[in-house]
Amino acid sequence: QVQLVESGGGLVQAGGSLRLSCAASGRTFSSYAMGWFRQAPGKEREFVVAISWSGGSTYYADSVKGRFTISRDNAKNTVYLQMNSLKPEDTAVYYCAAGGDYVIWDYWGQGTQVTVSS
Repeated sequence: QVQLVESGGGLVQAGGSLRLSCAASGRTFSSYAMGWFRQAPGKEREFVVAISWSGGSTYYADSVKGRFTISRDNAKNTVYLQMNSLKPEDTAVYYCAAGGDYVIWDYWGQGTQVTVSS
């Protein structure tokens, strides 16, 4: 069992930066791939980025490539999402997830709101 808690969301102006954190409880954190997803009002949840259990592989949605960076610290059971050059269209609730592969995500956090003003 893995519990995930996101933090770091907030209100930022376009062009600004935020760093999201996702703290995980459970001894098996390092065995899971981790991902970030987001859901904007009136839209379906969408994939943003994922990282392998070792941190050696990362996968980005085209919409965030070059602006967002995912990383993880297995010693701290934490995954991070550094978001730079934020745009109003990045406004959404951001969720972190843990899974055994990149298709089925077994555990989800409660989400953190990111609002980018123009």
